[in-house]
Amino acid sequence: MLNRLRVHRVSLQHAYDGFVHTIKTQPNFRFHLLATISVILLGYYYHISALEWLVIVFTINMVLIAEMVNTSIESVVDLITLERRLDAKIAKDVSAGMVLVSAVLATIIALIVFLPKILISLS
Repeated sequence: MLNRLRVHRVSLQHAYDGFVHTIKTQPNFRFHLLATISVILLGYYYHISALEWLVIVFTINMVLIAEMVNTSIESVVDLITLERRLDAKIAKDVSAGMVLVSAVLATIIALIVFLPKILISLS
């Protein structure tokens, strides 16, 4: 039993280290965290519904995961080769595209949730 707990503790430490590494080394991830804080504050300010919170939290989750997967793919490609190769470029470009798609769709979701509330508060 103690060995299982130790294994989980070690796994959690590795996960934490990966998260901290991403924050320290990835400016885009820090930007997404800033956007996350902004959206959460907007959610509290506009008293969004439970369903809207679910959509927002899921969307935030997808963007942050996409950014971390992108970082992982770029690191693995760099580990394999630092040469300028077309297949390495494609891998990096597609993973960056994944982040772009998730961020654009997250922006659309935020507009759907918040724009009506913002327009009502302005009128």
